[in-house]
Amino acid sequence: MASVAQKKIYKYKKVLSNPSRWEVVLKEIRTLVDMALTSPLQDDSINQAPLEIVSKLLSENTNLTAQEHENIIVAIAPLLENNHPPPDLCEFFCKHCRERPRSMVVIEVFTPVVQRILKHNMDFGKCPRLRLFTQEYILALNELNAGMEVVKKFIQSMHGPTGHCPHPRVLPNLVAVCLAAIYSCYEEFINSRDNSPSLKEIRNGCQQPCDRKPTLPLRLLHPSPDLVSQEATLSEARLKSVVVASSEIHVEVERTSTAKPALTASAGNDSEPNLIDCLMVSPACSTMSIELGPQADRTLGCYVEILKLLSDYDDWRPSLASLLQPIPFPKEALAHEKFTKELKYVIQRFAEDPRQEVHSCLLSVRAGKDGWFQLYSPGGVACDDDGELFASMVHILMGSCYKTKKFLLSLAENKLGPCMLLALRGNQTMVEILCLMLEYNIIDNNDTQLQIISTLESTDVGKRMYEQLCDRQRELKELQRKGGPTRLTLPSKSTDADLARLLSSGSFGNLENLSLAFTNVTSACAEHLIKLPSLKQLNLWSTQFGDAGLRLLSEHLTMLQVLNLCETPVTDAGLLALSSMKSLCSLNMNSTKLSADTYEDLKAKLPNLKEVDVRYTEAW
Repeated sequence: MASVAQKKIYKYKKVLSNPSRWEVVLKEIRTLVDMALTSPLQDDSINQAPLEIVSKLLSENTNLTAQEHENIIVAIAPLLENNHPPPDLCEFFCKHCRERPRSMVVIEVFTPVVQRILKHNMDFGKCPRLRLFTQEYILALNELNAGMEVVKKFIQSMHGPTGHCPHPRVLPNLVAVCLAAIYSCYEEFINSRDNSPSLKEIRNGCQQPCDRKPTLPLRLLHPSPDLVSQEATLSEARLKSVVVASSEIHVEVERTSTAKPALTASAGNDSEPNLIDCLMVSPACSTMSIELGPQADRTLGCYVEILKLLSDYDDWRPSLASLLQPIPFPKEALAHEKFTKELKYVIQRFAEDPRQEVHSCLLSVRAGKDGWFQLYSPGGVACDDDGELFASMVHILMGSCYKTKKFLLSLAENKLGPCMLLALRGNQTMVEILCLMLEYNIIDNNDTQLQIISTLESTDVGKRMYEQLCDRQRELKELQRKGGPTRLTLPSKSTDADLARLLSSGSFGNLENLSLAFTNVTSACAEHLIKLPSLKQLNLWSTQFGDAGLRLLSEHLTMLQVLNLCETPVTDAGLLALSSMKSLCSLNMNSTKLSADTYEDLKAKLPNLKEVDVRYTEAW
């Protein structure tokens, strides 16, 4: 059976290799397609062979009319329902999308082909022309009268009507197409990157020496600074202009102020990134304009709009945030005001999402590398407002960040000015941040403390929250005053409110052993536990104390020696934080969701740990 089909294919291949009249060729193509569809033997070779034959035919006959193109595409359309087009055919389809974007073939024939590619393609790296065809198809949709509305409906059709897209490959494939299309908009400039200032140089005012020779068609015009005296005269350097021009891109960098000395980078860049690394100060961005050609500008607008559409789907947002981390765009795009202004919508969507897997992607994943938080913070390359997005990002990150003190310390070191300015304008998030800085003694300088207090007292919301802070501080001093019991056991069924009421009733500065076993306390009580300065033993057996509370304890109760978490709902996410509690010598994790990997990690990082109970866990 296979040999019969293959003989027929060979016959058609021979006939079509020497075309005479195109109406005859078209008839033979239709017959070939019918043979492939009706063949009892259905496999890839039978279905792909006609597509390969037609692909070769088209590549060898480039003088066909537009109508002949369409007729051939319509003839092979049935085979495309279940087969990806071969590379040469993809190039032919791309050309058709570019030259005849309003052709009905684009909607009627190409749409199901592209839908199949997006649903089933596993790797555009192996099939780059499939990605390029998808890219050109979407641009063709954007050229229709309804423009982005047609593209929006196409995205909706790919997601499906329910709240969850049933095709897991659609989002990563769409993002891959978007990233490639956006990259292509800046490609001519990127190809001349050796002669262009880096993003860091742009942000620092291009003060770095550059002795590279310009190459045509791109020219980089600027005098080289004196290498010997550069460091001594950095703050007095004269203003320069960098111009890069090409047929597609025009870039101009104007420096209107003297360069500021660079801040000294924190040591330990080889270590794991922490929040201080993730919140590095970003130098102010110089005024910069990038002008794309008309086609590149339309392409950029279309694909940034698609990223915005993707960010509107709740089920896609976590994966989208992950796919955009680390920042996947070229530095030329990040220095382009139009691009960062449009992309801001996507970052806002991440900052508004309460899920930690989404908003945690705002921070950088590598020490020394900027993340979205840095780019859109005051002083960052992409910041175009007075800090509203910055305040939103800080608000959502504070809500899920267990290393509160380190987070606040990073903000105090790098973003204190914007925090105070926003608080002065009544931003409640920044008022809370300043109060927490005072409460946790983040600010050492007395004058700075007084300035923060004056800022808080300048608005009604600030005055109210500062008064509440003063009341809490008075209660804290009374709570921590030396005296009171050294051991305390709460009755079973006690609640968070009961514990708070008890601790506010007197002095507990001497309390070393606290048992909350078999009570109804939750992670909410952690904010009271961290105020006990002498606490060394804590029993949380059979409570509802979870990961959030454990993270808070690990940051503040570093002198804790004995901790009982038996039958609590803690997981690896919280237990991993215990690695900072170096004084722990006894730890009970019986009947928790401890994994073997986390247990090994804790053993390696807790040198004083002598007694451990991991029965009825994965590590047992």
